[in-house]
This record gives sequence, C-alpha cells and structure tokens, in this order.
Amino acid sequence: MTPTTLFYIIISILIISFIVDKILDTLNQKRFDAEIPEKLKDVYDEEAYKKSQAYKKTTAKFSNITSFFSTILTLLFFLLDGFKYVDDFARSYTNHPILVALIFFGIIMLGSGILTTPLSYYSTFVIEEKFGFNKSTKKTFWLDKIKGTLMSAILGGGILSLIIWFYQFTGENFWIYAWILVAVFSLFMNLFYAKLIVPLFNKQSPLENGELKSAIEKYADKVGFTINNIFVIDGSKRSTKANAYFSGFGAQKRITLYDTLINDLETDEIVAVLAHEVGHYKRKHIIFNLVSSILLTGLTLFILSLFVNSPLLSQALGVSIPSFHIGLIAFGILYSPISEITGLFMNYMSRKFEYQADNYAKETFGGNALVTSLKKLSKNSLSNLTPHPAYVFAHYSHPTLLERIEHLEV
Repeated sequence: MTPTTLFYIIISILIISFIVDKILDTLNQKRFDAEIPEKLKDVYDEEAYKKSQAYKKTTAKFSNITSFFSTILTLLFFLLDGFKYVDDFARSYTNHPILVALIFFGIIMLGSGILTTPLSYYSTFVIEEKFGFNKSTKKTFWLDKIKGTLMSAILGGGILSLIIWFYQFTGENFWIYAWILVAVFSLFMNLFYAKLIVPLFNKQSPLENGELKSAIEKYADKVGFTINNIFVIDGSKRSTKANAYFSGFGAQKRITLYDTLINDLETDEIVAVLAHEVGHYKRKHIIFNLVSSILLTGLTLFILSLFVNSPLLSQALGVSIPSFHIGLIAFGILYSPISEITGLFMNYMSRKFEYQADNYAKETFGGNALVTSLKKLSKNSLSNLTPHPAYVFAHYSHPTLLERIEHLEV
C-alpha cells in the first residue's frame, strides 16, 4: 500500500463517518413532530411540548452547522498538509521526540479551542439561555475553559510523555507499560475523581440532616448498602438540568446529588433515583465498565503497537520524518470504525444495565416513584420523547423514557 492510498482511506473514513452521522441525525429529526405515546401524554402540556419541539429543532440545526463546519475544517487540514506544517514548526524548536509531540499536540489543541470556543459560547449563552437552562456567568464559562485546558494539558501531556518514553525504551512492547499506566490512572480517577477534580469546578457539600437524608439512610439500611458520603453539588451554578451519580467503590464510594435534582423532585422520587444508582453498584456495573474500559484500552494499544512503527502512517499525512505522534493520529482515524463497533456494544450493555438498575429500584423501593421522577426529569430537560430507533441504537447509553416506563410496568 502506498502513502497516497492510505491517505485516501483516511479521508474516506472521515467522510463516511460524517455521512452516517447525518443520516442518523436526519432520521431522528423527522421524528421531532411525532405524536407523543399515550403513556407519556402527561409529561408535557401543550405549551411545554411546543417548547420542547423548538428546543430540539434549534439544537439540531446548531449541531448540523457545527458538525459540517468541523468536518470541512478537518478535511482542509488534511488536504493542505496541516500536520506537516505543525510538525515542521515543532521540530524547528527541538528534536526531542517527547517535546516535539507536546508542542505538536499543544498547537493542535490550541487551534481547536480557538475555533470551537465561540460555538460553545453561543450554545451556552444564546441557545441554552433562550430556553431557560443556562445559569452560568461569563466568568464561570471562561474559568471552566481555562481550568479544563490546563487540566487536559497537565494530565494528557503527562500521560502522552510517559507513553512516548515507554516507546523510546521498549519499542513494540511499549503497549504493555502504557496499558498498565492507563489502567492505574483509570482506577485512581474512578476512586478520587470526586475528591480531586470535581472541586476544581463545583462546590460539594454533605447533605444536611433532614427528611431527605433520613429517607436515604433508611433505604440504605434496608438494602444493606453502607454509604457515609452523600453530597450535594451546585449544579445550578451552570444549568437548571438535574442529575445524580454514583462514583468510587469500597471506602471511597459516594453518592452525589445535584441541587437542581433536590429542587425538582419529591423525597420519594429522589430516593427512587438513588435506588437506581445503588442498583448499578449492587449489580457490579461499575466494575464491569471499568474492567471493560481497561481491556478495550489494552486491545487498542496492542493494535497500535503493530502499526505505529510503520513510516507509512506518517507519510500518509505528508510527514517525511516517522514519529510516534503522527502515527498515533493516523492510527486513531484508521481505528475509528472498530472504535465505533465497540462503542455500539458498550451502549448496548449500558442500556441493558439501566434496565437492571431500574429493576433493582423497583424491587427494593417500588417503581411508581421512579416513573414519576423520570417523567419530571425528562420534562425539565425538554427531552426528545420520540427518538428514531436507529439513532437510539447508535447513540443512546440509556433506553428511551417510553421503554423504561414500559419495562417498569411489567
């Protein structure tokens, strides 16, 4: 295979991926005006439904514009030898492989940030603002951007540096050491993300004594679930949308409630949502997801080790000097079809796990409160109640609201 042939394969993958996404988006958008199923009639009144339709159409239009914009810029960057120019610029300062890679990716990420930040700003302060979701201030928006960029640079740059260092010293066996590194990092983040990363962006406070805490503790005692860490996060700092999540395991496990969730739901509905989260823990879903992620990472790194040393990958992107960072980009695109397949599998498993967690909540607390909580959360986020099945299959990590309610009613 010649570099030119490989280059056109890469371009073809990018174009086909865009086309497939647009087909799925179009199918989904045609369902925006579909009649609401009978079991979901009570989610929206007429005014709220019109608002949800407007929100769906507005966000879909914006998504179409941004994805088209992003794809065109990406293709132009490939066609105009953008990687070659950035690589040459990095090498004009140093020949050290790690420093070249850091400068290279630093420029790529900086350029991407400059181009995407205005779109993110518009989404937050125009679209989300228009439909009553945005609570973020401009100061919070820019601080989030700065913190996120610095965190990505420090963590991402550090991991990349170590992986290249492994590659320099061990050659094709680098993937073993890189896999161990990523596995340890994933485990560490799973345990301590809520303690180390979340406080950089949000304030977390222990849930105060009262009716809600007593109800949660009563339920936890009933199902034999030891929980000493129940926190409330100031989600209303950025949005009116509500959420709750479970993180960590062992002594580090904790439940985090968004303050918006507490404001939107009744006590029994919040406990039902937590019962669902406890179900994920009891059914070992968190362990499965962590182990699966680590195994998939190992598979990806192993396949990468078979190809990254080939000059063909670098030459396909117009770079004459073979390097790990250029090979990594080319491989990432070539591997994306496989990644899409594994993503479909993980989404399938995630939807299956959601049913299992719903079952656990129904068995241990009752299904009615969970149904009403799901309906309220869908209404408050102006969710799409009639998504296209193909779009659900490709993109949804959760079953649709109708599917969950029908499952709970069995």
